[in-house]
Amino acid sequence: MKADVERKAKTFDPNGTTKHLVDEGLIKLQSFRKQYPFVEDQTSIEKLTAEDILKKDTGKMGDFFRYIEHQLKPLGHLEIKGTTVYRNIIKQLDDFKELLRMTVDKNRSLAEKIDAPWKDIKRLGLDQHVAKKIIFCFNYETNKVVPIFKTQDIEYFLDKINEKQEYPLLYDNKSLGEKYEYLTEQILKAKQESEITNSWEITYFCRFLYESYPPPKTITEPQRKTTITSVDTEEIKQKREFMDLLNELRRQYKISAEQLREYRDAGFKDPQARITLTEKLTKLK
Repeated sequence: MKADVERKAKTFDPNGTTKHLVDEGLIKLQSFRKQYPFVEDQTSIEKLTAEDILKKDTGKMGDFFRYIEHQLKPLGHLEIKGTTVYRNIIKQLDDFKELLRMTVDKNRSLAEKIDAPWKDIKRLGLDQHVAKKIIFCFNYETNKVVPIFKTQDIEYFLDKINEKQEYPLLYDNKSLGEKYEYLTEQILKAKQESEITNSWEITYFCRFLYESYPPPKTITEPQRKTTITSVDTEEIKQKREFMDLLNELRRQYKISAEQLREYRDAGFKDPQARITLTEKLTKLK
């Protein structure tokens, strides 16, 4: 970490205003998780209704996204324009519930959760900002997520705070989830390298980054080095292709949501089962 970062960290938030906002946000996160206990009880995901997404009578956002977009704003800014995305989610509520199941699945990597088929619901695609915040909120206690939802922002911060930020070989060929997982690991590593920031709560650290190094509106491509050995992601790739197959069959109503979950769980636990299922299910296309 650059010496300049250490100096700024020493004088950051002298009145404790930012820490107070973050602490309030964490209290609201507890309330959100209590109302939507999807991590502790995955069966409760089935109880999510259209009213949780968008109020039918008033047209106002339901409690789920009222928390995500507004109440939990101190834990990461997210701007959703209009109500189109909410209406799209309601139309594909079963698909959204399946995405939530993937989000709270402890056997899935961060990359797999990001690369889940969020883009199948219109306005949830692109850089997966909405998905990333949902994933952050339901995986907070793992200490493996960060409240920075723009991929370019993380790249920008790493270039700013590290003496020599290097990127893996074939970085640009990685999926969005693979990039985001790598960048998240690098941010967490950088935070731990400083005696000052090591003990900071992750949201507080990210607020420090945004306030101390505001990202420009247009971010140029970082100068990427190629000295880090590329991590073998073949298994992740195979799992992603397997999920793409399952999701395609689900959209075609050739398998049920329950069958999708059963096939997914079996295929993710056993590589040989995944191969067998892939051969079997491909014939249904």
